[in-house]
Amino acid sequence: MPAIKSGKVLVTGVNGFIAGWVAQELLAQGFSVRGTVRSAEKATSIQKAFAAYADRFEFAVVKDITLQGAFDEAVKGVDAIAHLASPVRVTATDPEELIRPALDGTTSVLRSASAPGSSVKRIVYVSSLAAVVDSRRPKPVVYTEADWNETEPAEVKEKGSEANPAAMYRTSKTLAEKAAWDMYSEGREKGTIGWDLVTLCPPWTFGPVLGATTLKDLNVSIGTWYANCIKEDQDSTSWSIGPSWVDVRDFATATFLSLTKPEAGGERFIISRSPFYWKQWITIARRLLGQPESGDDESYPEFEIVYNSQKSKDVLGLRYRDMEETAAFMIADFKAKGWC
Repeated sequence: MPAIKSGKVLVTGVNGFIAGWVAQELLAQGFSVRGTVRSAEKATSIQKAFAAYADRFEFAVVKDITLQGAFDEAVKGVDAIAHLASPVRVTATDPEELIRPALDGTTSVLRSASAPGSSVKRIVYVSSLAAVVDSRRPKPVVYTEADWNETEPAEVKEKGSEANPAAMYRTSKTLAEKAAWDMYSEGREKGTIGWDLVTLCPPWTFGPVLGATTLKDLNVSIGTWYANCIKEDQDSTSWSIGPSWVDVRDFATATFLSLTKPEAGGERFIISRSPFYWKQWITIARRLLGQPESGDDESYPEFEIVYNSQKSKDVLGLRYRDMEETAAFMIADFKAKGWC
């Protein structure tokens, strides 16, 4: 199956948290990167972060990723695509306000990559564990790449605007990934595409935000980690369970490996370190910051939901960092910026 060992990779939404680290990993591995942003102004901070790679990093403006043909120019001359850009909205009263942009943003880049003369050999599409977990599965449960979120798309279809907004969002992620696989299967069957597809399903992703200069620059996952573990101003969450997590550097490595390993072609991967209780992160953060321990019982109930990421280890050769290393990485960044 097609894979790349060198050349230029298009990273969509490169100013985003995860996409920035993916670009960083690819540049460090010797690739050239073309990153898409919605405006030239959005590229400023990421250009500064990649100053050491100025000769191999460029950006392209794609104002609206949902428009068909939006990526036609951006894909020219690239060998692969890491598609991480997603529509801005994550809540809506009408499901179509989330679902249609998610679908159109996905099909837009895949169609551009399928145009005659395209040099694209592999596309890594970043999905979400939201497309894997099914809320009606009895617990305890272990999810694998064979699992799909079937319940919420059916619920949203039935209830429409009365559906839970979070279910609408998770439905949009599920249907977008399925649309990618449908286009890939159809293209392979008809012989109209020269690329193959890999999809990655990550959970909460933790690590410093490249180019962040203020706390307002933090995305939802890092902002929540900071509020829970540094400020500790969300006491109600201390013993709550998080879905699962991964270090952003490990996810970036997973993307690199997915682009370069032939055996990854046509595969779906769960990229997840482990489930967690917020109390675990808080305890580690206190220790790293030299703060007194809480004195609470540090035993934790068994997790009822587990995501099996063994396939990512076996096929990609991925190895995951532990909580201590990731927390130390984040806290060092927070300290350097005067945030703790």
